[in-house]
Amino acid sequence: MKVVPVPVRDDNYAYLLIDDASNQAAAVDPYDVRKVQQAAEKAGVQIIAALTTHHHFDHSGGNKDFAAAYPDAPIYGGSEKIPALSKLVKDKDEFKVASINVRCLATPCHTQDSICYHVTDAAGTHPGGVFTGDTLFVAGCGRFFEGTGAEMHAALAKLGALPAATVVYDGHEYTRGNLAFAKSVDPENPALRRLDTLIQSGVVPSERTTIGDEREWNPFMRLDTPAIQQATGGGEAAHVMDALRTLKNNFKG
Repeated sequence: MKVVPVPVRDDNYAYLLIDDASNQAAAVDPYDVRKVQQAAEKAGVQIIAALTTHHHFDHSGGNKDFAAAYPDAPIYGGSEKIPALSKLVKDKDEFKVASINVRCLATPCHTQDSICYHVTDAAGTHPGGVFTGDTLFVAGCGRFFEGTGAEMHAALAKLGALPAATVVYDGHEYTRGNLAFAKSVDPENPALRRLDTLIQSGVVPSERTTIGDEREWNPFMRLDTPAIQQATGGGEAAHVMDALRTLKNNFKG
């Protein structure tokens, strides 16, 4: 199993989830179908499915074009709001992309139909990955457009329970801005210096960050730490999450 990021729009990511044994692949959030096709041609793989993380246009807006290009390929998603949906999935549903196992994790908050896809390879050639859409970003999380702090806390706790080596494949390249905010609320966190060093050395974090990394440097996954409690005024996790998101929304750094 391997994953190929496909940059689309200004800062979005689509992905190819590739089964090495069969050279078959799923396209994740294939907003720009032509770019995804070009990536598939370069990789020498056949696209057999699409995985949609949520209904927002910058993620699902290519689905109708995808359906036209690949009429026999199922399009998975978490609600009927997903364009060209053919396979509705819910929390804990599982299916296969060739030999790759895909487990659906419902993470309602950014949208109520947000689904993260946890993928594992029976051959053991990959540590496992999770496509998080706009729920979890490198050192950040999505806005609460359709949910609450309590829901985002539950969503990130669910993702945080995945094995530490699980690679995070998120929906946008927001790392520099997220890092600046994280430094403002958690300035003594040594993990943020590690992330800063990675960025300065040219590493693209969305191609290698893990759940273990996010537990260390993502302020939205560190609600009970003294620094985040102090920055938000403290309290229960849902209150801290809401306060932290408000701080991020208003951050100008």
